[in-house]
Amino acid sequence: MKHFFSTRVRVVLVIAILLAVGLAVISDLTGLSVPDMVVKGVLTPIRSGASRLADGAQRIYNYVFEYESLAAENAALKEQLAEMEDEARRADSVSRENSYLRSVIGLKENNPSWELVDAYVISRSSQEWSSTFTVSRGSNAGIKEGMCAITANGEVVGLVSEVGSNYAQIKSVMDSSLEISSTISASGYNGMVQGGYASGLNGLLRMNYLPSSAVIRNNDQVVTSGSMVYPRNLIVGYVVDAGFDDAGVAKYALLKPAVDVGNLELVFIVTQYDAG
Repeated sequence: MKHFFSTRVRVVLVIAILLAVGLAVISDLTGLSVPDMVVKGVLTPIRSGASRLADGAQRIYNYVFEYESLAAENAALKEQLAEMEDEARRADSVSRENSYLRSVIGLKENNPSWELVDAYVISRSSQEWSSTFTVSRGSNAGIKEGMCAITANGEVVGLVSEVGSNYAQIKSVMDSSLEISSTISASGYNGMVQGGYASGLNGLLRMNYLPSSAVIRNNDQVVTSGSMVYPRNLIVGYVVDAGFDDAGVAKYALLKPAVDVGNLELVFIVTQYDAG
């Protein structure tokens, strides 16, 4: 046991001597005193750790600040986009209204005897045999039953079938009970146009009583012949097909309506016109 401790003491002494010599050499080379080197050796890891903590804190601060900045920018961009969309909707509305007004002006210039009342569509009703919609003007605006409704482009919409003081119900061209005396513009053939609901031709009109010898071409325009109800040359639709009736003695034509009743926003009621 004595021998063991004496050996340990010797080892410790050797290490202490080597350490002292090493410190002396380093001190001589660096110009630092031994206590300075000890302090520096102890503080350097602490300083390094503190520096890393400070860098991490700075990165976290930068991230949070950048996130808040991006969030604020995102909110501002969303608000700006909403304003732009609102302006676009207003511009689109104004553009449509201007287009309507230009069309109405043209309609009035070409038909100076016509009196028109504009009305917005407020509801629609389509059943197996009928197609009607309601507009926002009625007898207070001079609208009466039996007056025809058209678009700003002179297309047939339908016929007024019921009137209140501030509303009117219009039976559309798609209604199977409505018949319109019409003419194929290119050829002059006359017939009666009826809504396709009665014969299961949803979305189409049928022009009946055409001569068996009639030459009918696709895309031929069909217009009103003129009557006490419908002014002359209102656009009814365009031919998409033709054939013979069940008796085989007359032809019929299928028409695509000139107006899409389901997407109407504004119509014009012809309250007065010169039938001559």
